[in-house]
Amino acid sequence: MIGKKSPLLYFFITVTVIALLTFLGPEEKSLGSNVRIVYLHGAWVMAAEAGFIAAAFAGLLGLVLRREIFHAWSAALGRTGIVFWVTYLPLSLIAMQANWNGLFLAEPRFRVAMIFAVTGVLLQVGLWLFSISWLTSFANILYIIALRVVFATAQNVMHPPPSPIFNSGNYLIIGFFVGLNLTAFLAAYFLTRWFLTIKLNS
Repeated sequence: MIGKKSPLLYFFITVTVIALLTFLGPEEKSLGSNVRIVYLHGAWVMAAEAGFIAAAFAGLLGLVLRREIFHAWSAALGRTGIVFWVTYLPLSLIAMQANWNGLFLAEPRFRVAMIFAVTGVLLQVGLWLFSISWLTSFANILYIIALRVVFATAQNVMHPPPSPIFNSGNYLIIGFFVGLNLTAFLAAYFLTRWFLTIKLNS
């Protein structure tokens, strides 16, 4: 049940705001209005990675300082990260279909993202079942390290570097995308607070 002051309620409100912002996002010359789903997909995956990085950092603090609160934050942030990571995948498929008229499921980075989604879900479920604080923190550290190392070596096909948005020279698009990212981070914060409440009450 979602109470009036529940972080989960604020999460859903923020997600609604994100959906409205995405619908009103600026069009792009090549992709037109279809670029809006690209904005959302980009912001969503960045929120997921921010969650994983924060989970690792909190876990490291927990291991070094031996403070249970940091382990709890690591667990909550890791769960938030995997929720955003798993839900970013269908956004990626929609972006493919809308902009390239087909699904390129063999695309290297999408294939790697799928692998990390499956392993990430299994990992978070396992950590929740075992409920060992230091193990959760240590696993969250290893997960983001593995993710970044594998993605650093993955072939770029539909995700050519550097960032097309930040190198577009269009400050309206850049500003909108930064705002969308900040709003996605806010949604991730509310979801993390909800997971943290569950963790501390368990």
